[in-house]
Amino acid sequence: MPELPEVETVRRGLAPVMEGALIRSVEARRPDLRFAFPDGFAARLTGQRIEQLDRRGKYLIARLASGESLIMHLGMSGRFTIAGAARGRPGLFVQAQDGDPKHDHVVFTLEGPTPALVTYNDPRRFGFMDLAIAGGLETCRHFKGMGPEPLGNGFSPAVLKAALSGKSAPIKTALLDQRVVAGLGNIYVCEALFRAGIAPRRKAGSVSGKRCGQLYAEIVAVLRDAIEAGGSTLKDFAATDGALGYFQLRFDVYDRCDAPCRRCGGPIKRIVQSGRSTFFCPRCQR
Repeated sequence: MPELPEVETVRRGLAPVMEGALIRSVEARRPDLRFAFPDGFAARLTGQRIEQLDRRGKYLIARLASGESLIMHLGMSGRFTIAGAARGRPGLFVQAQDGDPKHDHVVFTLEGPTPALVTYNDPRRFGFMDLAIAGGLETCRHFKGMGPEPLGNGFSPAVLKAALSGKSAPIKTALLDQRVVAGLGNIYVCEALFRAGIAPRRKAGSVSGKRCGQLYAEIVAVLRDAIEAGGSTLKDFAATDGALGYFQLRFDVYDRCDAPCRRCGGPIKRIVQSGRSTFFCPRCQR
């Protein structure tokens, strides 16, 4: 599932054509994705101007002039593509194959300085779209109780320490909890823990002091590095221009079981925690 860097990459690709644009029409080609579309979905969006395109954790949020916000989640295989005058390639990336048109489920026709057709394609249909009042976003079902943005001003070593304090769960499991910090997933938690030299089985509550400060710094650093690389493509993820991310070429531990550690040369190991694969170096992570 796309994590924060992948969703931020998509947001940056969509923002130039969506922000300030008028939604001329919306075509929902089926009644649902993971969930049913909200009542009057197309009608509530048609004729609205998109004032801002934001991201919260792993979600995209289009803030509308009506006072509502369109909440979008990519699920496992969702992607947006842009057609029209705005289509372009913002970086030198590997080009993904075009999505099968039979999985084009939602099409937005946008009118603005750069008219565009924005299409949401999702073969597995694990993504979804919802509408909520902008002023109530933080208390709606998608964001209620969600932790701070790791790249925002609300995240700091002190905030991370407080969130981990008293937790007996392994640090790997704790960091996947969106109530602790928003947007982290399996890939970037494994990578951040390796960079910080922290074993994934260590109790979360024991990560304090300098260790916590180092973990905070590495969470921020690995997310920024991944965004710069356009995210990670393991199977389905692609940016709005069809480009694949390439941060996977820089993984230190994730998906590198039995490969030599880039620091010590010992083998990377894999264990299962809470049903998820964890990759780590037993020598470098304590």
